[in-house]
Amino acid sequence: MAGHSQFKNIMHRKGRQDSIRSKMFSKLAREITVAAKTGLPDPSMNAALRLAIQNAKAQSMPKDNIDRAIKKASGADAESYDAIRYEGYGPGGTAIIVEALADNRNRTASNVRSIFTKAGGALGETGSVSFSFDHVGEIVYKTSAGDADTVMEAAIEAGADDVISDEDGHTIICAFESMGEVSKALEAVLGEAQTVKSAWKPQNTVPVDEEKAQSLMKLIDNLEDDDDVQTVYSNFEVSDEVMAKLSA
Repeated sequence: MAGHSQFKNIMHRKGRQDSIRSKMFSKLAREITVAAKTGLPDPSMNAALRLAIQNAKAQSMPKDNIDRAIKKASGADAESYDAIRYEGYGPGGTAIIVEALADNRNRTASNVRSIFTKAGGALGETGSVSFSFDHVGEIVYKTSAGDADTVMEAAIEAGADDVISDEDGHTIICAFESMGEVSKALEAVLGEAQTVKSAWKPQNTVPVDEEKAQSLMKLIDNLEDDDDVQTVYSNFEVSDEVMAKLSA
């Protein structure tokens, strides 16, 4: 397992669920507010808002929180957020992509640059590492959606590119541009997905040792703790042996 998802698994094992959950709700609320501002505040008339609400519900975000985030978009004092992508390098020559929603570009850029520098990394120009990732659509279903063969067949029919099925569920990968079309076709067969979102999938991974893995995990942890950062992706890979040591 590589990069972002592996890091998440480690962090959950270290008992940070409560703080992660609170931070996650805040970030999900921001996504909902931004989506509501891009169109009508009605999810049936606003596809982006519908997806943002769907993803929030998948993380058990309370309905009151969702409603407040939608109402915030129509308020006279509603903040305006810009979607920004930062790219940089972490320990061991690993590539990192950071996606943020910021109401103050200068503050966010300064914070992200500082986090990279303190971890021995470096913030690069836009495009400096994204060329080594594929920007894809990621559609996730719970195991209850069906067995691996059933989901694979539905994904092929829907025009998806890949399916990863394991004990945690089914992750369906498709072209970013066809994410809406593929998710709609899947919903007709498998029901509503748990989450539907874009993701950066590394074309190749970079193996790192225990020391570099610890530095990378701290770097990603600090990035994700920043209020403006929504998601972080990396191309690092950790062996099972190192993974066991980090999880101990």
